[in-house]
Amino acid sequence: MIVVRVVQRGDVDALMRLAQETGPGLTTFKPDRDALAARVERARRTLEDRAEPHEAGYFFVMEDTATGDIAGVCGIETAVGLRQPFYNYRVSTVVHASQDLGIWTRMHALNISHDLTGYAEVCSLFLSPRYRASGVGGLLSRSRFMFFAQFRERFPQRLCAEMRGHFDAEGTSPFWRAVGSHFYQIDFNAADYLSSHGRKAFLAELMPRYPVYVELLSEEAQRCVGLTHSDTIPARRMLEAEGLRYENHVDIFDAGPVLECHIADLRTVRESVVVAAEIGEAAEPAAQDGAKSMVSNTSLGDFRVGVVAGVPHAGGFRLSAAEAAALGVKAGDPLRVLPSKHKQG
Repeated sequence: MIVVRVVQRGDVDALMRLAQETGPGLTTFKPDRDALAARVERARRTLEDRAEPHEAGYFFVMEDTATGDIAGVCGIETAVGLRQPFYNYRVSTVVHASQDLGIWTRMHALNISHDLTGYAEVCSLFLSPRYRASGVGGLLSRSRFMFFAQFRERFPQRLCAEMRGHFDAEGTSPFWRAVGSHFYQIDFNAADYLSSHGRKAFLAELMPRYPVYVELLSEEAQRCVGLTHSDTIPARRMLEAEGLRYENHVDIFDAGPVLECHIADLRTVRESVVVAAEIGEAAEPAAQDGAKSMVSNTSLGDFRVGVVAGVPHAGGFRLSAAEAAALGVKAGDPLRVLPSKHKQG
């Protein structure tokens, strides 16, 4: 069974092997053993309520329980911007009008913003190419929303997710060429790496001091504002299905959109239910016609979630013995269950 679970201290070697599959571009999950060990330790301190508010964050791994293979990772930052500033551009509308000349224009301006300070953030999503054909990417991403639903009291009111912005056929960001490259004097990857590793002093020192008028940029750069990278569109659609929306904040490097919502409005938070685990091999009738559910235990320190055939029935949910073992539950234990909206074959 494929499950997503909270990271354990013994996962560092497996994470190193997985990180070697990422290639360039994923700056938050590099094959750096010390950095990975520190990320794991930070996540465990958070689960043990020993992390400071500014460092609190959760880290999850996707495991094939049949082989022990670690196939993917994802994360949640509990509250961004509490120590290192969390910069975005806010896209605002500026109107210029002359009554004498009868001229009226509306333009868009990019203003440096700290509006999202204190938001939770979903981040660090990576799935091994070896598993991308098996349809488990949705489980990896959505597992975090089951965690939000089960441990709502551990998070603030609002959530954000930064989407990767548009890159051209040469693999460069037209928005970065038009704006960032003139101020920071380093290449995009170097700036992104420094920022993602907490070295953000250069942003405050070098970033534009005044609003950037979008209409003064090249047409190619203008089109990038709020535009999602083609490879990231499926992830955006999944987040929008959960309830996140673009609210006119974009990334300061590539102008990719930032999606936002109230955590209480997430579909998983609103629609998942807690029922009792039933152990048995006989499938529920609903399971026989293709209905599936995302199912998690309710343990903080060993949180686990997977996709199981069936739907809740009469206050319970039936698992096979193998499924129960993979999820770390026994008969009568509470389960959180989110039935799929559509039946799957």
